[in-house]
Amino acid sequence: MNTIETGLRETLLQRTRRHFLKDCGIGLGGLWLASQRGGAAEASSALEKDPSKPLAPVSPPLRAKAKRVIYLHMAGSPSQLELFDYKPELSKLDGQDCPRSFLAGKQFAFIQGVPKMLGPQFKFSRHGQSGHWISDRLPLFSTVADDVCFIKSMYTDQFNHGPAQLLMHTGSQNPGWASAGSWVAYGLGSENQNLPGFIVLTSGGKNPDAGKSVWGSGFLPSVYQGVQCRSQGDPVLYLSNPPGITRPIRRRSLDALKEINRHEALRNGDPETLTRIAQYELAFRMQLDASEAFDIAKEPAAIHALYGTKPGKESFANNCLLARRLAERGVRFIQLFDWGWDSHGAGENEALNAGFKDKCVELDRPLMALLTDLKQHGLLDDTLVVWSGEFGRTPMRENRNGVEMKLIGRDHNPGAFTLWMAGGGAKPGFSFGETDEFGYQSVIDRVSVHDFHATLLALLGFDHLRFTFPVSGVNMRLSNVTKPGSEVVSAVIA
Repeated sequence: MNTIETGLRETLLQRTRRHFLKDCGIGLGGLWLASQRGGAAEASSALEKDPSKPLAPVSPPLRAKAKRVIYLHMAGSPSQLELFDYKPELSKLDGQDCPRSFLAGKQFAFIQGVPKMLGPQFKFSRHGQSGHWISDRLPLFSTVADDVCFIKSMYTDQFNHGPAQLLMHTGSQNPGWASAGSWVAYGLGSENQNLPGFIVLTSGGKNPDAGKSVWGSGFLPSVYQGVQCRSQGDPVLYLSNPPGITRPIRRRSLDALKEINRHEALRNGDPETLTRIAQYELAFRMQLDASEAFDIAKEPAAIHALYGTKPGKESFANNCLLARRLAERGVRFIQLFDWGWDSHGAGENEALNAGFKDKCVELDRPLMALLTDLKQHGLLDDTLVVWSGEFGRTPMRENRNGVEMKLIGRDHNPGAFTLWMAGGGAKPGFSFGETDEFGYQSVIDRVSVHDFHATLLALLGFDHLRFTFPVSGVNMRLSNVTKPGSEVVSAVIA
């Protein structure tokens, strides 16, 4: 009997039934999940057996249309009224006092008093055989309109950025819940042993208002949290070996560290110690593949022209090209956050008639290129691309303390916003749901954030009601156990 086996025997002998039930939550959770989900807990079981080995891919319990997700989040929330939700009736009210009925019982981030109504700031026209209405801010994206499925009746109950972003990505406005990417990585395992199953890329100069919680693993084992990578330099800080440290030396040091962590896991029963081993091992494997995967300079000139990419820079365009490269290498969930879409009009950079126009230029070509490129590589059919903000914008013009600002902007609006999907089983060329004639409230076929999460999981082969994780006696889920009634929006599934 070796040292580890002796230690394990002694540990088990000292454990009472109460200690066992308290300390081995992941093991019991894995057994329960296996019985409920037909083996979809294999990834966690593998982690417990040997955390140094990569997580194997897992087949979802239901028929899946998508194998992976690329989620494009515009942090700050672009105005649906200037991009996708065409409201000609709103133009007729431009400059008039907002009707009192619009203000009664409503909360705004900044608007006070009686604001003026604000008509659409840009021209709209129909595109493709689908006839989707898209503004002139996105002329290149308009050329792939027939690949896109719009949901124009999204709504939320949060009107501040941080809580709304958390709700959009974790199913709860409170920190501590698992993000959608973590759920996907947990449920499907990994298709590439040398790259994380959930990778995050940011652009715009800042992280989302809600911070890194929007890609956190919450109550799931932390091996499933998003790994934030960079589009310039090493993909992850300190990934390269320091001077004088060779790969064999690194391997020996990790083996020694793994042995120490194994003993620590036996001593205290903390499952996060196993996660630590898994993360060290993943970092070691990433040294071989990550740098190659993130080297967009290897792409042909035609691809750089398609995306408008410039290797060596941090940009939304570079991140979109990286998303395609990561998708073809088997990463399950690729999350792009682009900051700078909070169009209040308080300054040039966030005015609809200034900074917003610049952001649309940055967005337009990469969006078109990503969908085109995925299709050219045969990846669009089983890759679900999602685009959204965290809420919408008001049909009223922004004011501060009741005084209209010089620059043009709109306040936060939880009552209506637009989300679109493409590929991965989403119905192409389809538009679902409607807002009222002013784009203020979703009124026909309303879709909550939790309905969207249920639909996302359905496209990946999961029943959102059964895809759960036990936490303190509650079977938590992405579609939120405290919000009953969430439903899959089957109309948007091809």
